[in-house]
Amino acid sequence: MSDRATTAAEHLLPRLLSELLGTAALVCVVVGSGIMGENLAAGNAGVALLVNALATVFALYVLITVFGPVSGAQFNPVVTLAARFDGAFGWGETIARIAAQTTGALGGAVIANLMFDYPAMELSNHARDSAPEYLSEVVATAGLLFVIHALLRTHRGALIPTCVAAYIGAAYFFTSSTSFANPAVTIGRTITDTFSGISPADAPTFIAMQCIGAAVGHLSARLLFPD
Repeated sequence: MSDRATTAAEHLLPRLLSELLGTAALVCVVVGSGIMGENLAAGNAGVALLVNALATVFALYVLITVFGPVSGAQFNPVVTLAARFDGAFGWGETIARIAAQTTGALGGAVIANLMFDYPAMELSNHARDSAPEYLSEVVATAGLLFVIHALLRTHRGALIPTCVAAYIGAAYFFTSSTSFANPAVTIGRTITDTFSGISPADAPTFIAMQCIGAAVGHLSARLLFPD
């Protein structure tokens, strides 16, 4: 390997590790707080959802702030793909980032399961297969991508941790799907048969809807905020 290739690999490794650890932590929070919320709620789904949403909001703000300087804190394959189409990096790094995010998501779910004495990996039986939920994923992901790229294209990237956390917190309650808006997180949530899980049979449609929403949000930001 040439010195140039070695240097490139050395620079890429911290970014991939950042995406892996950040996504793992995010899914660990989502799954763990879902379990804790359900335990505390005594059957009240609204309380469980509130606990789950608040923990996710706080975690997103912290994780984006901490990991942002290293990798951009994308933690989401559709965010990474949008960055690729904007020329942020090549296809090699794009694929590597998505692999790191997906691996991290699965690892985060395993850790959350084990912390609450569940099997490390247990396929979810939580069906999320309705048309309103599918539409919700289009809307939630479109909004997320629009927020991110509207801020980036108007040179207000410092607001991303706050605005993304706030948007996802709101989307927990204004979408019937509770706003997954992330293919890697969706995959991670297939291996936990708990409050935040999703049946593996329903995950592919969720991911397809997220990709559609991401394209809508990204293109809308490019139209409204041209270079």
